[in-house]
Amino acid sequence: MPRVKRGTTANARRKRLLKHAKGFMWTRNTKYRQAKEGLLHAWSFQFADRKKKKRTMRNLWTIKINAAARENGLTYSKLINQLKKANIELDRKILSDLAANNPEVFKKIVSKL
Repeated sequence: MPRVKRGTTANARRKRLLKHAKGFMWTRNTKYRQAKEGLLHAWSFQFADRKKKKRTMRNLWTIKINAAARENGLTYSKLINQLKKANIELDRKILSDLAANNPEVFKKIVSKL
């Protein structure tokens, strides 16, 4: 019988994993076992941080709105409450953008309340 060379699938799997670990420091980008360990952590952080990004962005929007509201003599919570009562349905992302880039438009919105 002819000789069968084995391991093409395993080698491909290892090569693919090391490709994902490109850019890691020390032996984590060259050695399979360390690369696998590093990727397990990296991928779990990546998943968690996609969720965390949404929290941090909303927090940033709140801070920007609060700063602009205080310039106009309101607090954040009072502004949001008055916006809801006036049925002005602007989300926090748009409000923070207006507060940062178009303060005159933000001032007009506040004056409508």
